[in-house]
Amino acid sequence: MFDFRVVTQWVDATLHQYLPASLVTTTEFVLVGVCLLVAYAVMALGLIYAERKVCAFFQCRLGPNRVGPFGMIQTVTDMIKMLIKEIIEINHVDRFLFNLAPYIVIIASLLAFSCIPFAKGLEIIDFNVGIFFLIAVSSIGIVGILLAGWASNNKFSLIGAMRSGAQMISYELSIGLSILTMVVLTGSMQLSTIVESQADGWFIFKGHLPALIAFIVYLIAGTAETNRGPFDLPEAESELTAGYHTEYSGMHFGFFYVAEFVNMFIVAAVATTLFWGGWMPLHIPGWENFNTVMDYIPSIFWFLGKSAVMVFIIMWFKWTFPRLRIDQLLTLEWKYLLPINLCNLFLMVFVVVFKLHF
Repeated sequence: MFDFRVVTQWVDATLHQYLPASLVTTTEFVLVGVCLLVAYAVMALGLIYAERKVCAFFQCRLGPNRVGPFGMIQTVTDMIKMLIKEIIEINHVDRFLFNLAPYIVIIASLLAFSCIPFAKGLEIIDFNVGIFFLIAVSSIGIVGILLAGWASNNKFSLIGAMRSGAQMISYELSIGLSILTMVVLTGSMQLSTIVESQADGWFIFKGHLPALIAFIVYLIAGTAETNRGPFDLPEAESELTAGYHTEYSGMHFGFFYVAEFVNMFIVAAVATTLFWGGWMPLHIPGWENFNTVMDYIPSIFWFLGKSAVMVFIIMWFKWTFPRLRIDQLLTLEWKYLLPINLCNLFLMVFVVVFKLHF
């Protein structure tokens, strides 16, 4: 399987040939930042297009089909429109916090995006507390949402922000406990170690029942954490117009919009990393020829393919189930998911201590 460290080491060696050592690190930081921003933007455009097509499929429509082949350029034209659209100044708002909020949301999303191990050797941030860092930075986004609702001086925005705060803080517990369940199984918080420990089998199969329960709970909680339907109470159009970003326009609104879609991919990517082997290929013990063929498929294809399946399932939720009430949403977390998660964590500890896993 191709190791992307070959590419990164070649770039590093080339820079050392032509630049002084003091500039090499700065240049590499800039290159990594540019690649990260480009990947973030391309991922957002792809997910917006996929959302429209999946929605159309479930509603027996065609979706975008005019701009470009199969409507593939539609999201690009929408992005250009968003970039040149006027940012409308709103009276009687806290201007500093109002303008700061979308940047906090997009920075939190970008930091979480940078933690994802996309392929073998293709990792931006990889250290021994990677899971802890990922949970920490992904939790910053709620600050931007609360600031947006408060600073807008709009009752609909404030109600949407309060709903989002209650929802995200509640469901972060289930996400954290589901992740902790898998950390107990692997014995490490380093994302690359977690992926490499699944070389002889993905955790969804090796971890027995606790891993399956953790995956189901994580998927439900992750959908709620990203404000996706049927948990999209903070943006309930029929009640709150657009929720916490009602007063935003232009690129400020675009930051919220893009961050929501990329956060959905981050949830799917973390599920892929923890439960479905990350970039590891499918190996079946005893099927050596089959395993050899699987190894020829590039690791980045494995990762993006698994993540695409997770994204499709999250979209499937939105276009299948009706929106919950806020009391039903919080009841689901505090009375059902959280107790199930705590019991499941204890069960995983029991499995690991007595070595009952594969």
